[in-house]
Order: sequence, then C-alpha cells, then structure tokens
Amino acid sequence: MAVQDSANAFIKEYQERFEKKMRENEITLLEHWKEQLDKIAGGRPDSVASLQIQIKKISEMMANRIKVLKKE
Repeated sequence: MAVQDSANAFIKEYQERFEKKMRENEITLLEHWKEQLDKIAGGRPDSVASLQIQIKKISEMMANRIKVLKKE
C-alpha cells in the first residue's frame, strides 16, 4: 500500500510540474505574439495595404512556427 501511495504522490507531483511548465510555455508564446501585434498597433501604417502586409507577415511567421513544431 505504501508503494502505491508513493507512486500516486510521484505521479501527482510530476503532473503538477508538467502542467506548470505547460502554462509557462503558453504564457511565453502569447507574450511573443502579443509583442508582435503591439508593434503593428503602435505603428502608423501608411495605408490599409501596408497594414495588411504587416498582418500577413505575422501570419506567415505563425504558420512557419506551426510547421516547425509539427515536425518535432
């Protein structure tokens, strides 16, 4: 019984650390993309077309990152 309790405690601790790490990674990811969008929002685009180009660039950056993560 003590072995099972020890194993359950280990699993619970490991799961909590895993979930904490996942939250930290998600926060880092969101901070990065928020920074990218804040750059666009803070800028003064010359026209709607230039704003669209900037948004498309960020979209492409995100697509490239998704491809890299799917390959890993």
